[in-house]
Amino acid sequence: MSRYAAAKPYVLPESLAELDGPTAGGVTLPRHIDWGPHYIYDLADEADFRLMYERVVREAQTRCDLNAYLNATSLRQVWRDLFLPVAVKTAWEIRFPELREHGTTAAATGGRAAPVG
Repeated sequence: MSRYAAAKPYVLPESLAELDGPTAGGVTLPRHIDWGPHYIYDLADEADFRLMYERVVREAQTRCDLNAYLNATSLRQVWRDLFLPVAVKTAWEIRFPELREHGTTAAATGGRAAPVG
């Protein structure tokens, strides 16, 4: 793990229930979350959806950022498919053990990950 990833403070919501972000359409993240070229994430596209969630979980600076862009149900469905630094993944799973326990499989559903078990 890089020193940056280990030392970076990550923002977590008080509860998953407060995450009420969009589940469809196109989303453009603010520069403090996504500082790359202007990009509209198409939430119907599995790769865009996961990439946007990874960036928001890693780079959100406030709970308002999390609430605006993440959706609790969708987050539970794709959690295991997200590529995240160990420190942030561990912090979220300690606060929300149901994420760790909630199995998913995107390949079996041909797209957006769906719960298994």
